[in-house]
Amino acid sequence: MTEEDRRAGAKEWVGLAVLVLPCVLASMDMSVMFVALPSLTAALEPSSSELLWIMDAYGFLLAGLLITMGTLGDRIGRRRVLLAGAAAFGAASILAAYSTSSGTLIAARALLGIAGASLAPSTLALIRNMFHDARQRATAVGVWTAGFAGGAVLGPIIGGLLLERFWWGSVFLINVPVMILLLVLGPLLLPEYRDPKPGRFDLLGAVLSLVAVLGVIYGVKRMAEHGFGWISLAYCVAGLVVGTAFIRRQRVAANPMIDIALFRTRRFNLPLLIDALATFALVGFSLFNWQFMQLVLGMSPFESALWSLPTFLVMPVGIALATAIAPRIGKPNVMAAGLLVAAAGYIMLSLIQADSGVVYLVSAMTVVAIGIGGVAAVVTDVILSAAPPERAGMASAMAETSAEFGGALGIAVLGSIGTVIYRSELATKAPDALTPKELEAARNTLGGAVDTAATLPQGTAEALRNVAFDAFARETRIAALVSVVLTAGTAILVATLLRNARIRPGSEALESAAEHHDRDQADDLPSTATSS
Repeated sequence: MTEEDRRAGAKEWVGLAVLVLPCVLASMDMSVMFVALPSLTAALEPSSSELLWIMDAYGFLLAGLLITMGTLGDRIGRRRVLLAGAAAFGAASILAAYSTSSGTLIAARALLGIAGASLAPSTLALIRNMFHDARQRATAVGVWTAGFAGGAVLGPIIGGLLLERFWWGSVFLINVPVMILLLVLGPLLLPEYRDPKPGRFDLLGAVLSLVAVLGVIYGVKRMAEHGFGWISLAYCVAGLVVGTAFIRRQRVAANPMIDIALFRTRRFNLPLLIDALATFALVGFSLFNWQFMQLVLGMSPFESALWSLPTFLVMPVGIALATAIAPRIGKPNVMAAGLLVAAAGYIMLSLIQADSGVVYLVSAMTVVAIGIGGVAAVVTDVILSAAPPERAGMASAMAETSAEFGGALGIAVLGSIGTVIYRSELATKAPDALTPKELEAARNTLGGAVDTAATLPQGTAEALRNVAFDAFARETRIAALVSVVLTAGTAILVATLLRNARIRPGSEALESAAEHHDRDQADDLPSTATSS
C-alpha cells in the first residue's frame, strides 16, 4: 500500500471531530466545578469533607483508571469502550444534575470519573488507527490536544453563562446531547480496533495500578492543601510500593497490561517524562494565574475565564507551527523550541508585580500557551508512534497518566513553595493592628487575607490588602522562576538525550542514531490487530 493510499479521507476527519467532542467535555467537567461550587454548596450544604470529595472524586477516579481503560480498549475494542464510556458519562451527568444530596453528587462525580477514564485513551488510540500518515496523524493529535485545552478554558465560561439563568445542575446537562451524538455517529464514522489475541485480562494488575495511582495522587494533593506531613508522605510511599508491585507483576504476567519493553527505549520513556515536566509547570502555575486574576485584580470567575480565552485561542497556533515544522527540523527540535518559548513566557511572569495588570499577565500566559501547545501536540504523537498499533490504547493511557502526575506534582510543589513565601511575607509585614486570629486567617491564604480585610477599618484593610497582594506577587514570581528552570532544563534534556534524533520520511516513530538496532526491529513489527 502506497503512502497516498494510507492517507485519511473525509470520513476520518469528520470522525476526528466526533472524537474531540467527548475530550472537550471530559476536560470541561474538571474546570466547571470551580464556577458551580458556590451554587451547589448553597443548595446541598455539604460538609467540608463532602465538599472535598465532590471536587476530587472525578479527578481521582479518572487518573486511577486511565491505564486500565486504555488496556481494556486494546483487548475488547476501542470503539466499544468509547461508546460504553459515552453512555455511562451521559447517565452519570443526569444523576449529577439532579442530585438532591451531597452523597448522591459524590457518587455521580465518581461515576463520571470512571466513564471519563475510558474517553481519553480510547479517542487517542482510535486516532492512531485512523491516521496512518505521520503528518496527518500529527495534525489530528494536535486537534485532539487543543480540544482538551479548550475544554479547560470553556468550562468556566459556559458554566458561568448557564448559572446566570439556570440552577447549578445545568452545568452537567450540557454533556448529555453531545454523548447522544457520539453514540449515534460513532458506529458510522469510527473504526473498531482490537488485538485479536489479547489473552486474559489482568484483574489483579488493574487493581494494583488503580491503588498505586490513587495513593500517589491523593498524597500529593493532600500535601498541596495541608503542607508536608507524615500522612501525605505515607499515602505517597504506599502508592509507590504498590506501583513497584504492579511493575514486577507486569514483568512476569502471561498477559501484562503494559509492555515493559517499551520503557527501555528513549523514544517512549523520554517523551513521557517531557510530557510530565511540561504539565508540571503549566498546571502548577495555573494555580497562581487564576488567583491573581480573581483575588489580586478583583475579577469574577466568569471575567477571569473570558480573559483566559486568548491563551486558548493561541494554542492552535503553537500546534499548527509544531506540525508544520516538525518534518523539516525534527520532533526533538520542535519540543526543545516549544519548551524554550514557554520558558520565555515564564520569564515574563517572573517580573510580574501586584499592579502589573491583566494585559501583562495574559500576554505572558499566551507566550507560555504557544510553547506548551506545540510541545503537547508533538510529544503525544511521539508516544503514540513509538508503540505498536495493537498497544496504542496502553500508550495513550500512559501519556495521559504522566500528564496527570505532572499536574498533581506541579500544584503540590509550586503551591507549597508559594505558601511558604506568602506566609513568611505576611508574618513580617502585616499591619500591627491585626489581632492574632485575624493575622492567622490572613496568613493561611490570599483569599483569607481578602476576606479578613473586608471586616477591618478602611486604613488597616488597605494596608493588609497591599501587603497580601505584594506577597502573592512575590510567590508568583518565584513560582515562575522555578517554571523557567524546569522548562529550560527539560529543553536541554531533549537536546542532550535526543541530539541525534531525526524523522525519516514516512517513519512513524522518533528515530535516534543510538538506537538503530532496536529501531529497525520495532519499525518492522507486524500488525496483529484487526479493524473493521
